[in-house]
Amino acid sequence: MVSRKLVIKNPTGLHLRPAGILCKTAMQFKSLITFTFGDTTANAKSVLSVLGACVKSGDEIELICNGADEELALKTLTDAIEGGLGE
Repeated sequence: MVSRKLVIKNPTGLHLRPAGILCKTAMQFKSLITFTFGDTTANAKSVLSVLGACVKSGDEIELICNGADEELALKTLTDAIEGGLGE
């Protein structure tokens, strides 16, 4: 298991478009990919789960990857989040 804390930089947080990009990216990997925000744990491969976490701009999440390709998954998702998820 690997994890990293990240700050969401999108001006509008994880709304539908960036949540969809995050999920699409996460689904490329076999690893279990989740993130925690406050008391909430969200499945990064589920758009509804990501939206349900209500992550806003400037919030810090902890991205957690666990599985065969966890290192690559963490790096790829970190790059996507730090790159603004298409925004």
